[in-house]
Amino acid sequence: MATAPKPKSAYVCNACGARYPKWAGQCQECGAWNSLQEVAELRRRPAERSGGYAGVVDSNKIETLAEVSPEERQRVQSGIGELDRVLGGGLVAGSVVLIGGDPGIGKSTLLLQACAALAAEQPVLYVSGEESPQQIGLRARRLGLSGGGIRLLAETCVEQILAHAEQERPRVMVVDSIQTLYTETLQSAPGSVSQVRESAAQLVRFAKQRDTVVFLVGHVTKDGALAGPRVLEHMVDTVLYFEGEHGGPFRIVRSIKNRFGAVNELGVFSMGDQGLREVKNPSAIFLSRHDQPVSGSLVMVTREGTRPLLVEVQALVDESPLANPRRVALGLDQNRLSMLLAVLHRHGGIGMFNQDVFVNVVGGVRIAETAADLPVLLAVLSSYRDRPLPLDLAAFGEIGLSGEVRPVPNGPDRLREAVKHGIRRAIVPKGNAPKEGVEGLEITVVRTLGEALGAAF
Repeated sequence: MATAPKPKSAYVCNACGARYPKWAGQCQECGAWNSLQEVAELRRRPAERSGGYAGVVDSNKIETLAEVSPEERQRVQSGIGELDRVLGGGLVAGSVVLIGGDPGIGKSTLLLQACAALAAEQPVLYVSGEESPQQIGLRARRLGLSGGGIRLLAETCVEQILAHAEQERPRVMVVDSIQTLYTETLQSAPGSVSQVRESAAQLVRFAKQRDTVVFLVGHVTKDGALAGPRVLEHMVDTVLYFEGEHGGPFRIVRSIKNRFGAVNELGVFSMGDQGLREVKNPSAIFLSRHDQPVSGSLVMVTREGTRPLLVEVQALVDESPLANPRRVALGLDQNRLSMLLAVLHRHGGIGMFNQDVFVNVVGGVRIAETAADLPVLLAVLSSYRDRPLPLDLAAFGEIGLSGEVRPVPNGPDRLREAVKHGIRRAIVPKGNAPKEGVEGLEITVVRTLGEALGAAF
């Protein structure tokens, strides 16, 4: 009986691309250390003697962009509205979704809840490389899920997983997690760069060929980035990140990449004994209503994806005993905070050289857009002067280095969302002032930082 030939592998330098038959600590071509990664050797048919290329498929043809008929793929609802929002409206057949986050933040819980909702209408396969079927069953029972239609598989070999998937023919498949898988074509340990890349490539190929939605759970490093090669994020269609404070009740799922929807879309969940619950109105949660106005607190209107969001920014300014005062920003870019304080001194005439400045966005939300510039400076100055701002006041706007207040996208949507939550006054850039105004809202238009400070205080 003839045995199948053993798959061959080679080692390629990540720095210069040099190829070696065996692993070595240093690349002989460029001198880089520990840069050789194992890759699988692809089997190719030898080219014909006539000089033609082997393996050319006649069905593939070149066509103009105008000849391509765009087909809108039908989406499947996952049963969790906030997850569908982040995905762009639902699951797309043949798509691959990579979801990452800190350990214990709720990745497996969210996917198990989604699988339980999807299993009522279509076959679902849950592949676990970290937990046994008994552990998954205990979690489902704790969450109150029946799970009758979910098929479980405890396996870490990609070839075995795909063989079972060919028999089961699932419409949705969850792989938890990609770092635990290995392929028999490589000799390196599971979790290595080469194993993660090759395992993901086989799963992506299966998803495209069988029109199966594949969820990949990914580990993260201590810096919060997805572990493994960076090419992993390029191979998949959607990348989701789980955010939230450990011990806190809220979890945020953010879309970093999405080929079928808006990027930077946000889904908000509340973690409880029964798993993750959707938060339909996140602005009501992130706004902590004080009985009396307090200094250093202001409501800002940000925008995450397609949804305006009201959050409270808090600032604390105190005299520093250090030679170099501290600048601490939670939920914001710390370098941008330092820049805003420099603008406040240069164009507002207020220096904080001997003051510690702490800024926090309530609820654990991370704000990346520049619309937070104006409310951050107003909150900082409110704490510095110990002058509370009105509870019904909101602000947004980008501040330039020359002291001007620049407009931000979707200004009218932000103002309408603010009115829904009891905001009666708003300080906005001139470019964001609506022509017809907003009913029930007093809008103050500002052009420079000096005008904004005068309007607020």
